[in-house]
Amino acid sequence: MEQAVKRMRKEFLVFGSPFIGEEEIAEVVATLRSGWIGTGPRVKQFEEKMKEYTGAQFAVAVSSCTAALHLSLLVCGVGPGDEVITTPMTFAATANAVIHAAAKPVFVDVDRETMLLDPERIEAAVTPRTKAIIPVHLAGRVCAMDEILAIAQRHHLHVIEDAAHCIEGRYHGHSVGTMSDTTCFSFYVTKNLTTAEGGMVLTDNAQWAERLRALGLHGMDVQAHQRFGESGYRHYQVTEPGYKYNMTDMQAALGLHQLQRLEQSWQRRNEIWNDYQKAFSDLPIHLPADDAVNTRHARHLYTVVVQQEECGKSRDQLLQHFTQHLIGVGVHYTPVHLHPYYRRTFGYREGAFPNAEWIGQGTISLPLSAKLSREDVEDVISVFRQAFEA
Repeated sequence: MEQAVKRMRKEFLVFGSPFIGEEEIAEVVATLRSGWIGTGPRVKQFEEKMKEYTGAQFAVAVSSCTAALHLSLLVCGVGPGDEVITTPMTFAATANAVIHAAAKPVFVDVDRETMLLDPERIEAAVTPRTKAIIPVHLAGRVCAMDEILAIAQRHHLHVIEDAAHCIEGRYHGHSVGTMSDTTCFSFYVTKNLTTAEGGMVLTDNAQWAERLRALGLHGMDVQAHQRFGESGYRHYQVTEPGYKYNMTDMQAALGLHQLQRLEQSWQRRNEIWNDYQKAFSDLPIHLPADDAVNTRHARHLYTVVVQQEECGKSRDQLLQHFTQHLIGVGVHYTPVHLHPYYRRTFGYREGAFPNAEWIGQGTISLPLSAKLSREDVEDVISVFRQAFEA
């Protein structure tokens, strides 16, 4: 009979559990009492604070990063018959947004060490139908933006950054959000800054910002808080069939205080990251690559790769091991091209993108949240090491 697993913890450690402070709770309560819980003054304030934090000229808050990507593709003129180059090593929303814009996602393989788009492969994938590139700053590591932007300039392509994991990222002196045509952020519950659900588009193009704002709320030319303000009712015009992608003041109430604490939270996650790097350096696994020179990793995910032939354990065995010890872990990601829709629609098979598949077969993300206590981190380290010592 199999011996029962000895559990170190009494409560399950939820993967990606957000750090919510009393300030956020008080702001949400104040929002409820204000009577303005839809898109209003707090959303506007949140947008202004995001511009201050990043240095971008325009910020448009939306309901998700998926919405941000979809709207960005539309304002860049992406549509039927166009192709958009991106990575298969991402969450499906990146490619789904391209489908929503009636275009075709074209995947190129990644570098095994960084897990990011390989610029040389991007260049080889450009065709007369290519309209844009979506680099994904996976886990918080910034892509090689100088090379990607140079390719885009040579071929007259738009660049839309998927920075869902990378709000604190820096690249060669630039904040993520200030380098490309548009940059898209996620504020989902597990993200470094959360509004429970939500997203943001940053751009330096004034006309695009205006259209992004209109498209995000049914194509109306006047925002809700402008229609019903103290200055009196303002009539609106629907300029094109838009979407219901607006952020609410309830969400922005969380984001305002999350943003104030963002650098402090990054410091805590960086400490945990360094603890993991030191604790696991002697294990037969692939640790995250060192940060590139003159960049800052946003420390969103601490992701290792395990290969059974090297360490004697499969990734799924380790997932089960953590769960049995009441620690939540993640998988980031199964490559997009191997999901049923993309296999069925585009004919993808195993072997199409070997590096992404190698990562996808062995990737496992450990808890990395500013909310983690010292004891939580020690538990994660002990449980992981125990799996290899057994």
